[in-house]
Amino acid sequence: MRQVKYRSIVEKLTRMSMLVSGIALLVACVSFIGFDMVTYRANKVRSISTEAQIIGSNAVSALLFNDPQSAEDTLSALRAAPSVVSAGICTLDGRVFASYSRDHVLITAPALPPEGEAEVHSISGAQIALARSIVFKGKPTGVVWIRSDVQELNRRLKRYVGIAAIVMVASLLAAFFLSSMYRKEITEPIVSLAQVARLVSRDKNYSLRAASAGSTAETSILVDSFNNMLAQIQERDKELLQAHGELEQRVRDRTAELAAANKELEAFSYSVSHDLRAPLRSIDGFSLALIEDYGTKLDQGGKDYLRRVRAASQRMSQLIDDMLNLARVTRRAMQRETVDLSGLAKSIAEDLSEEEPSRHVEFAIADGLSADADSGLLKIAMQNLIGNAWKYTSAHDRARIEFGRVKHNGRPAYFVRDDGAGFDPRYVERLFGAFQRLHAATEFPGTGIGLATVHRIIHRHGGEVWAEGGVESGATFYFTL
Repeated sequence: MRQVKYRSIVEKLTRMSMLVSGIALLVACVSFIGFDMVTYRANKVRSISTEAQIIGSNAVSALLFNDPQSAEDTLSALRAAPSVVSAGICTLDGRVFASYSRDHVLITAPALPPEGEAEVHSISGAQIALARSIVFKGKPTGVVWIRSDVQELNRRLKRYVGIAAIVMVASLLAAFFLSSMYRKEITEPIVSLAQVARLVSRDKNYSLRAASAGSTAETSILVDSFNNMLAQIQERDKELLQAHGELEQRVRDRTAELAAANKELEAFSYSVSHDLRAPLRSIDGFSLALIEDYGTKLDQGGKDYLRRVRAASQRMSQLIDDMLNLARVTRRAMQRETVDLSGLAKSIAEDLSEEEPSRHVEFAIADGLSADADSGLLKIAMQNLIGNAWKYTSAHDRARIEFGRVKHNGRPAYFVRDDGAGFDPRYVERLFGAFQRLHAATEFPGTGIGLATVHRIIHRHGGEVWAEGGVESGATFYFTL
């Protein structure tokens, strides 16, 4: 790319001053020379007309007495006019009666005046031709014509052009020196202002100030306004630095608080994992022991109560595990890599089929799908999504679960689709909240943590997750990364 050349304001003002002065002088000179040329030609025509009138008056007697020699003697007086090229006297029928030629060349008469006109002239090339009727006692007796060159006009034009060139050069030089004297009052403050602005922009030093300009009101206002702006920026920069320092301290304090809270959370997680899980295992174990060892001494109602106790303790244990997993997903450090999503989906499908081989579920998993993500977190998300599809199609004899990719707002969006129980779209916003369930636990088991875990994992990858579906129309869960 060609670099743009920036010209200084001094150069621009000089160029502008010289250009304006030059154009003004050129227009004035051209106008003066043009006016003089037009005036000269008009005066030349009048001079030739006067000469023709004099010659016509002197040649009347020669025409009346048919004396060509006398007419030629009259014409020979034109030798005193060096600009006359040729001249002649014609009779009314157009015959040349007498003639004069400065260079003794063949003479041709110009166009004669039309009937009713006393004189006619024409300008062609470098000559002026004029023809005038000779009148005696009110009656035309002949025509006198004169051809004159305009060499004097050309010489006059050359002199004017030379004078104009000298005047223009002298005037431009004078304009250059005068503009050099006065432009300093305008350009020096602006150049100084530009230098200060460049230093401020480069060094971010807002304490600099431009030199005061007392030459013109406009430049003084410009410099003073610039200095006031720098003062305001300096003050705000100081406030920003102070606020930045306070913000950094607050961030450090908040970070320390968060670190303490994390330690407390980890301690709580440890307590939940060990202290809370141990009583649950005892409840479940002793309930099982009662059923096995004292089953014969209990009626059917007692056995049912013990089975309910065991089921509740196992459900609570699963809920604790899901809560701990959700907390780990939030705190876990991410390590991005290329993840084979197709292979991951097929592996999860195989595990589910092995756990319940009696179910008839068709998996349609697109090949070659991959993404840049944390493999461990994405595996948890995929297990929850495909596991949900497996769970909510359990009421159907045959089911289909699909995993693929579509375009969403120009980005790839992955989806898990099933033809199971679906959900009421009016409550779609509740799907990704913790402990939010749209089906009864007796209908489909679960703790309501799975989709909340998916939501956190996808958002940690900078993506979004959403769902579409209907009651008994299946569900489709989309996510981007």
